[in-house]
Amino acid sequence: MSEIKKVAVIGSGVMGAGIAAQIANGGVPVLLLDIVPKDAMDRNVVASGAVAKMLKTDPAPFMSERAAKLVAVGNIEDDLEKLADCDLIIEVVVERLDIKQALYRKIDAVRRPGTPVSSNTSTIPLKNLVEGMPDAFARDFLITHFFNPPRYMRLLEIVAGPKSDPAMVAAVSRFGDVVLGKSIVACKDSPGFIANRLGVYWLQVGVLQAMDLGLTVEEADAVMGKPLGIPKTGVFGLIDLVGLDLMPHINASLAATLAPDDAFHATLRDVPLITKMIAEGYIGRKGKGGFYRLDRSAGRKDKQSIDLATGDYRAPLKPDLPELAGAEKNLRKLMASDSKAGQYAWGVIGRVLAYAASLVPAAADDITAIDDAMRLGYNWKLGPFELIDKLGGAWLAERLAADGIAIPPILSVAGDKPFYRVEAGKRQYLGLDGTYRDLVRPEGVILLEDIKLVSQPVLKTSSAALWDIGDGVACFEFTGKGNAIDQAAMTLLHKSIKVVSDQFKALVIYNEGSHFSLGANLGLALFAANIAAWSEIETLIATGQDIYKALKYSKFPVVSAPSGMALGGGCEILLHSDAVQAHAETYTGLVECGVGLIPGWGGCKEMLTRWKANARMPKGPMPTPVKIFEMVSTATVSKSAAQAQDMLILRAGDGITMNRNRLLADAKAKALALAEAYVPPPKLEPINLPGSAGKLGMTMAAASLHKRGLATDHDVTVSGALADILSGGAFDPIDPVTEEDILKLERAAFMRLIKTPETLARIEHTLETGKPLRN
Repeated sequence: MSEIKKVAVIGSGVMGAGIAAQIANGGVPVLLLDIVPKDAMDRNVVASGAVAKMLKTDPAPFMSERAAKLVAVGNIEDDLEKLADCDLIIEVVVERLDIKQALYRKIDAVRRPGTPVSSNTSTIPLKNLVEGMPDAFARDFLITHFFNPPRYMRLLEIVAGPKSDPAMVAAVSRFGDVVLGKSIVACKDSPGFIANRLGVYWLQVGVLQAMDLGLTVEEADAVMGKPLGIPKTGVFGLIDLVGLDLMPHINASLAATLAPDDAFHATLRDVPLITKMIAEGYIGRKGKGGFYRLDRSAGRKDKQSIDLATGDYRAPLKPDLPELAGAEKNLRKLMASDSKAGQYAWGVIGRVLAYAASLVPAAADDITAIDDAMRLGYNWKLGPFELIDKLGGAWLAERLAADGIAIPPILSVAGDKPFYRVEAGKRQYLGLDGTYRDLVRPEGVILLEDIKLVSQPVLKTSSAALWDIGDGVACFEFTGKGNAIDQAAMTLLHKSIKVVSDQFKALVIYNEGSHFSLGANLGLALFAANIAAWSEIETLIATGQDIYKALKYSKFPVVSAPSGMALGGGCEILLHSDAVQAHAETYTGLVECGVGLIPGWGGCKEMLTRWKANARMPKGPMPTPVKIFEMVSTATVSKSAAQAQDMLILRAGDGITMNRNRLLADAKAKALALAEAYVPPPKLEPINLPGSAGKLGMTMAAASLHKRGLATDHDVTVSGALADILSGGAFDPIDPVTEEDILKLERAAFMRLIKTPETLARIEHTLETGKPLRN
């Protein structure tokens, strides 16, 4: 089939609009259609209203305003013929078979032959959707099940039918992977597919077991959270997020389509409390509250939790479950415990793991699909079979048998063998026949975790490492908590510059943690400040400036590949790289002012030169410093890689990778391309800055915010230090300011601020709470 260059999405509800937004985020034009309301003046009002709503939504479905402009709206009465110009048509209408099939017949009449048509359904089997439709339509049909919100959830379940064209399925799957950034999980045409079938079962069992064992919602969510590698929302918090009102509909759909002997039916018990909550509008976060709520009486917003026994709301109860300490490392000990927490953990997870094992091969061909679905669809740290390996498959089977729970065939096949192993440097998984198979990555995917299985680091320290990733390219990774940058990491980066210069063609800076880097290690800075080790702090700042400069002017190209947060010193690494290949979900900025400091490793200097050279900026000495002052003083962070381009942290030649798993391969390719005829960048030309008049203007702006209550006393102090750098300090507007001059101003301002009690209080508060202190 032809390349997918334009997509139609029919149905502009929450899911349909979100899918359209993510397609636009991938740079592909979208036609978004919906019904025409009765007596509507604007016949496109439903679709256009959905786009307008998304532009105000937080978290934002769109990665940039540019993406939103790629969505054209229309309606299914006037604009259906426009589907002939589309290369993929996605149906996201109400979950009624008759309505869907009526729409399919209209689509089939106008689409180009061979154009794929997909449904986002998760409740109606594919065989029912294509029943009675022409064979040509069935060949071009599949299910593409996105998860909400489509921008942020990485899972895309693909279901093909017996008549679906394999080439078409492969093309749509690759589009979902490369362009939309999704991890594709192939599912069988079974009820609920994988993630929702297993995830809903887990939620149902979690609620019932908590009630039967007399746990509070706080206790249940504490057990079903960190110890199991599950998000802290646990069971009850997640149901509040999804919506209690959706659960009966999903349960009814699964109950109607699952085999009578399926274990899911045992979870379909009437729960009067939940029935009452739904009837009274307590349906979760989108309603008046759910299992948790905010009590807004008396003008306050006090958190409350529901008492599962009485149905009354009360103040939150902090769980007292000492057996959870260390449970993440010794899960079997927790689940073998006779304590309330142990009984709950086993009562829920024991059943869920047994149910997961029963889904192979009913819902998926192999265990990897089950694990991928739960990791990506429900953000579990480990998939069910990885959890079984942690517990021990033989132990689990014995415990299930003791409780009278049927042992799934694949557990019997495994016996005491693990479901995953590493053999000859390759990850392998256990098949239904009892033999191991290599875990094969999609074409174009390179993961550092795989490279580590077959090699040793070139250099290594406690918080960083340098790896050979092949073809003459080295990879530097931060490995400390939050990938924060400490003295050891800086020292290794300095050593790496020499090693790469002698032994490699190029360097990629990348890691597979949740965040690229949260910046400098503030804990060490606070410790040094508390013992008045001022010279050591100043040496660290100067050393960092020197190393970042050495990185920038090295004899080889440097490509940074951020994902997640790249803040403060992490952002400054991006600014000193030859190029950036960023994951689309990169959140970056110079945030030092939030902790009472200023960028100290060349961030101000790099931003000044970038914005000075920007053709969009008005000429003169003031506009550039003021623009940077606005961003840095407010600790502005991009909400996407696309926004980082607008902030000039990413430049025109930098790339954006939609799929996180493809980031290292894309960065390596960019590094190799740069290495072919690499010439280090020239030294920065001196620039003219506005001097004392410019500083006065910026500090007056901060003072105005302070007068209106929008800035604190220390905000004004920090802003003044930043303004001193950006204005050139004591330099006259006619005197050129060099790179070294700006670095000296950064060092001096940093040292003034870190000696203030207010900055130290901010650092300490941020380390303790993870939140900024307004002082």
